Amino acid sequence: MITMTSEVTIEILEGDITKQKADAICNPANSLLLMGGGAAGAIKRAGGVEIEKEALKYAPVPVGQAVATGAGKLNSKWVIHAPTMERPAMSTTAEKVYLATKAALVCAERVGAKELVLPGMGTGVGGVSPEDAAEAMMRAIAEFKREAKSLKKIILCDIDREMVKAWQKAGLKPENILTSWVD
Repeated sequence: MITMTSEVTIEILEGDITKQKADAICNPANSLLLMGGGAAGAIKRAGGVEIEKEALKYAPVPVGQAVATGAGKLNSKWVIHAPTMERPAMSTTAEKVYLATKAALVCAERVGAKELVLPGMGTGVGGVSPEDAAEAMMRAIAEFKREAKSLKKIILCDIDREMVKAWQKAGLKPENILTSWVD
């Protein structure tokens, strides 16, 4: 784990996002909020179609904004839908990953979540490399820490070992201001 100076703790896990217990989990969505493949599809399969049905009421959501819905059968209160791309299955960029991550954090704060689980954003069909996604996500987290009030724990969780390694490497860079590992 990594502790940041504003009392926000970051935990990095290799695992299934849908199995995590937290106030909120993030769906790296498309702007139409259609939950077909990748993390979105896994969230829909594990949590139920009601998550997508509720999300569609908010569509379209531009990259850089996020919305919260119920979490269905997941071990969470909310699913935060943060678009990394405009349409399903299109490629994206590290800058959009940064914007989506920041939007997810702001949305989690807005609903009063204490913990948020984020998968690798834009790394599936979006085509962003784990290294570039990790850098963008850590930059968003480092900037957000000054705004955090309710959010106390960010869990970075992905089934891809390369994503996990990329987060670990990016989290130790001085510009990301992630100060120390916590045992």
